[in-house]
Amino acid sequence: MLAGMKRRALLLAPLALLAGQAAGQTGPQPRLPTEKLVIVTRAGVRHEFTVEMAIQPEQQMTGLMFRPSVAPNEGMLFDWGGPRESNMWMRNTITSLDMLFITQAGVIHRIAERTVPYSLASIESRGPVRATLELAAGTAERLGLRIGDKVEQRIFGTAR
Repeated sequence: MLAGMKRRALLLAPLALLAGQAAGQTGPQPRLPTEKLVIVTRAGVRHEFTVEMAIQPEQQMTGLMFRPSVAPNEGMLFDWGGPRESNMWMRNTITSLDMLFITQAGVIHRIAERTVPYSLASIESRGPVRATLELAAGTAERLGLRIGDKVEQRIFGTAR
């Protein structure tokens, strides 16, 4: 049992370090590399975005924290590398966001609209997803985005 506890402590240590780095951060991370992403609604309407790619754990820990705003056609895509549960929060995030949880197949699985700035409440995917997309609050409503809409982006193998 003691060996199992030590193994778990060793596995969790890097996460604690990253959380500490994000907690000590007082400003936004530099803009990350961007890529194109398109959401296609059930009606066939295409909405194009330029998204920052949060791929590394330290990028994902900080995300859009401390950013004063998100442009209407921009956002941040958190690529989890494979299907998994996604749990997000709004700690040190000063602007409200819409969060779209996207399956491995590039389908919107869940939408959390108008998240609360600075909240420590967990915002969950409620099922395995490949990625989480953060957009400016109100984007999902403004564009009529819904569960089941398709996302075209290279990580889903759906880019055109």
